[in-house]
Amino acid sequence: MDHEDRIALFLDYENLALGVRDHHGGRPFDFRPIADALAERGRVVVRRAYADWSYFDEDRRMLTRSHVELIEIPQRMGASRKNAADIKMAVDAVELAFERGYISTFVICTGDSDFTPLVHKLRELNKRVIGVGVEKSTSALLPPACDEFLYYDRLEGVDVPPPAARRSRPARPSPAEPAPEPAVETAPAEEESSRDVDTLAVQLVQTVAGMQGSSSGDVTASALKRALLRKDPTFSESDYGFRTFGELLRHLAAHNVVELAAGPAKGDPEVSLPEQGDREVAFGLLRSVVVDLAADGGAVALSGLKDQLRRARPDFSEKKLGYRSFLQFCKAAATGGAVELRWSPDDGDYLLTPQTP
Repeated sequence: MDHEDRIALFLDYENLALGVRDHHGGRPFDFRPIADALAERGRVVVRRAYADWSYFDEDRRMLTRSHVELIEIPQRMGASRKNAADIKMAVDAVELAFERGYISTFVICTGDSDFTPLVHKLRELNKRVIGVGVEKSTSALLPPACDEFLYYDRLEGVDVPPPAARRSRPARPSPAEPAPEPAVETAPAEEESSRDVDTLAVQLVQTVAGMQGSSSGDVTASALKRALLRKDPTFSESDYGFRTFGELLRHLAAHNVVELAAGPAKGDPEVSLPEQGDREVAFGLLRSVVVDLAADGGAVALSGLKDQLRRARPDFSEKKLGYRSFLQFCKAAATGGAVELRWSPDDGDYLLTPQTP
């Protein structure tokens, strides 16, 4: 228990409940998926929800059964009532951050960008901040401010209604043409609901390469996950069809994107990039293209060279090899002895020549 994160949960309940109602076909808000998601991240020691509870009678019973403390914000006119709830919640969160040093993580459940300064202040006080909000009603300013942001719609146990099918009056077929087959309603394409695993692989390889370059220590899976969340607080392996981050890493290892080895702790393997294989093949490809393009004793300009490599190998991508740019890849090839690289002030470009034996 000493190593568990202590979590304080604050719910801007009106924002969540109305967001779910407006974007989930009028369905009621369910607290259980949030509770389950937080149970995987630590021990929740404070649960508070802020609202005028005369508007949420049934919700009040549901939250009470989940041991959530209900903070009453009396009825006022218009925006002043909403501002009162926001201010009370922000004051309580900061007060708790000072008074309860053992609380390491604050969960702010809202999509309102007005809470962004609160998130910044909590992080300034060395607290980890997790945001939770309904995807379509969450301000774009809030997720990047958090250490991690969970979209309520994507949590396990949330039943998102399918989008309403657009119906149109079918055109009357002409006598000479057969009647068209009735349209079959299908679910949205999987590629629209899940993110591209290849794009994720590129981002992950770049992150591993950057961590290896900035630290002499080994890169563990847990450290890699934290780095990915710092880049994109909304990152979740479940968006790509994987149940756990370890399952995602094993998938990438099977495709030779990364290599896994036993780490310092069970279930936390070390992650590295293949040192040989694909990189050496890519360096050889670069050298062969430069040899083909260079005239006797001539040189090849860097500009346009990547297109030439892709003509020879359409799937070439320096980012999949861990390089942030094509220039960085060429510099690595030059260091490895595949080519020579120099800057030409006259040409205003880098020039490559085959490495002399």
